[in-house]
Amino acid sequence: MTAAALSYDYDLFVIGGGSGGVRAARVAASLGKKVAIAEEYRFGGTCVIRGCVPKKLFVYASQFPEHFEDAAGYGWTVGESAFDWGKLIAAKDKEIDRLEGLYRRGLENAGAEILATRAELVDAHTVRLVATGKTVTADRIIVATGGTANPHEALPGHELCITSNEAFHLETLPKSILIAGGGYIAVEFANIFHGLGVETTLIYRGKEILSRFDHDMRRGLHAAMEAKGIRIILTDVIEDVAKNPAGGLTARTMNGETLQVEAVMLALGRDPHTKGLGLEAAGVKTNERGAIIVDDYSRTSADNIYALGDVTDRVQLTPVAIHEAMCFIETEYRGNPTSPDHDLIATAVFSQPEIGTVGLSEEEAGKKFADVEVYRAEFRPMKATLSGRTERTIMKLIVNAADRKVVGAHILGHEAGEMAQLLGITLKAGCTKDDFDRTMAVHPTASEELVTMYKPSYLLKNGERIDG
Repeated sequence: MTAAALSYDYDLFVIGGGSGGVRAARVAASLGKKVAIAEEYRFGGTCVIRGCVPKKLFVYASQFPEHFEDAAGYGWTVGESAFDWGKLIAAKDKEIDRLEGLYRRGLENAGAEILATRAELVDAHTVRLVATGKTVTADRIIVATGGTANPHEALPGHELCITSNEAFHLETLPKSILIAGGGYIAVEFANIFHGLGVETTLIYRGKEILSRFDHDMRRGLHAAMEAKGIRIILTDVIEDVAKNPAGGLTARTMNGETLQVEAVMLALGRDPHTKGLGLEAAGVKTNERGAIIVDDYSRTSADNIYALGDVTDRVQLTPVAIHEAMCFIETEYRGNPTSPDHDLIATAVFSQPEIGTVGLSEEEAGKKFADVEVYRAEFRPMKATLSGRTERTIMKLIVNAADRKVVGAHILGHEAGEMAQLLGITLKAGCTKDDFDRTMAVHPTASEELVTMYKPSYLLKNGERIDG
């Protein structure tokens, strides 16, 4: 029996049953450690319960109207169609229940103890289980409580609005919606609701949506969304929301617009879920946003307490939380100190069309390197030739001219997320533009453009564009 087992109730106690916390608990338990994991809501975290998974299911549902329309161009006659929101919600809930069951069974099979309760820190080694008031001790503790939707409490009428949490559980589909925000969540839900037949307006304080993305991706998606019929209001914000006599909501904006809608959704970012966790009592420091401060190995200011995933506000992506969990296991239980690698993370925006991206944007590369080559292709996707759609696909490769390394790749178009995953491997391996040029194309595909752009579209010299 280990000294830890003699001194503490558990070798490891995990607070939070999301992807990162579950992975750490399950693997540690499979290694023979005595592990407990506490979750106050449902296992699976934001991603499985109220995030990526149900969102992607909604994305699929919202794409069918366009599929039905496209079929006509290929000789199909599609009969009358109708959408049932209730059936979609029921099917989604069934799938989420199945996935949560898998998470629970994985923990149980590994030997971890599951505690359905909120857990709060009493000190660096003691945790209080709120449901029973009982306290337990642990040698090591992981805080993996994730993030929570910002309720924007300063907005008058915020209590009348929904966030992404409630969007997954609406009893009825609204006829019209105003979505505040310009990031992943706002843009994805704008496309989802519009695809399901909801009159959709997006309002964002910035000059363009998706502020951290390459400018061609941002502008291209903006144009595509407006072409579909989504209204986008920029450089404006909601000032207040109130009920109107018709039973809907009235939203007034800073620039003097008044919008009558059935629902208002606030997608204004997510905050680390740390309130009331007892972090101060345990000696765990947080930053001004409430995020837990960690070192390169996910250690907090308390020697035996670690933090993983969105609660650290490093990179808010599920695969990152899982990666950080595995680095914790390697470091603490396998004698192989490993720090999470947050460089060159491929990501996707499941808008319509999708964005897939990895590495530096054109703007970022121009600031970092003296000479940059930009390879850009824009074309009508093959599927649109018979369907009659006017959509455009945009592909970009950003190359550091000094060593020919591809430092950024960006795609707007069908299956962009799938392509971004493979491009992530390519850029991570340090491939050069010459490697792309030597690679044979797969024809006819959209992705063949990535290996057939032989001449740069333009150059950047010290951040300034040079054509020709």
